[in-house]
Amino acid sequence: MAVGEADESPSELAPKVKIGEAVDVTMHPLVLLSAADHYHRVAKGTRKRVVGVLLGQVIKGKVDCSNSFAVPFEEDSRNPAVFYLDHNYVENMLRMFRKINTKERIVGFYSTGPSIRPNDLRIYDVIQPFTKDSMTPPVFCIIDIRPDRPDLPVTAYKVIEEVTRKDGQMKVERSFAHVPCQMGAVEAEEIGVEHLLRDINDPTVSTVASLIKGKISGLSTLTEKLVEAKDYLEAVGRGDLKAHPEIIDNLQTIINLLPNLNQEDLVRSMIVKTNDMLAAIYLASIIRTVIALHDLINNKIRYGEDGTEKQELPAKPEEEKKEETAKAGEEGDKKKDKDTKS
Repeated sequence: MAVGEADESPSELAPKVKIGEAVDVTMHPLVLLSAADHYHRVAKGTRKRVVGVLLGQVIKGKVDCSNSFAVPFEEDSRNPAVFYLDHNYVENMLRMFRKINTKERIVGFYSTGPSIRPNDLRIYDVIQPFTKDSMTPPVFCIIDIRPDRPDLPVTAYKVIEEVTRKDGQMKVERSFAHVPCQMGAVEAEEIGVEHLLRDINDPTVSTVASLIKGKISGLSTLTEKLVEAKDYLEAVGRGDLKAHPEIIDNLQTIINLLPNLNQEDLVRSMIVKTNDMLAAIYLASIIRTVIALHDLINNKIRYGEDGTEKQELPAKPEEEKKEETAKAGEEGDKKKDKDTKS
């Protein structure tokens, strides 16, 4: 009985989830690569977006998107109600994918957005009949293919129904609600992504610049997580939220892993290391300044004050050189004769 009571206590504090409702979404790297390739093949350089179908599994409300395929899609930018999505193509592709892997089923659809559009609910109605064999309705994921996005390029949504009263009549309105999303991969996918990133080389970006950019993005993400943890603890302190034991344990573990920075040896070593790095930077700046001044002096010597390059005098012919040396020799002999006579 004690074990049963211990198991029930965390679940009481956890938020209640309806049966068949999507709890979170796990996106695999293969889906992101397929969506990026789909966009660059079809809509690169335009304001259009592309739409595809997500394949995977759903286990206890947790949606695992492991594969995807593109779908022929067109929409009118002037009239949002006009769009075309080939559902026969979806049926044929789903039939072929089931021959390869029977466990993969349609779990939702994706779009390159980068935001929700009016046609998304209509696309949801087209995809929903393909998920009748699952209790969880399809999810909608916006995959942002812009390379300058620092955080996770995937945003997941689910459709919720809200009952509203307007003009004395009850009306059901549907809207999209956020679903927690994360990245996940099996070991084979991690190895493939690592080899793929290793082969990508941008000659316009230096190694130092890429390292600094990576550190900046990592620190910005760390700042966001710390602010989120701070807001959660403040909400718990005010009584707006209930304290979840797993979150409190994780925060306590993070705090316990922080190093003690008040030790004298650590402070001294940090100061010495910082001084060495600053001395190297100072020496490098002095050397760079000396080299720049040296190049400036060479340019002044070569081009002069007016900025025009000086022309060198033409070399004398060999015959003139021989005559000059002969004359110099005769003058030297005459001087020697005068000296002997005197």
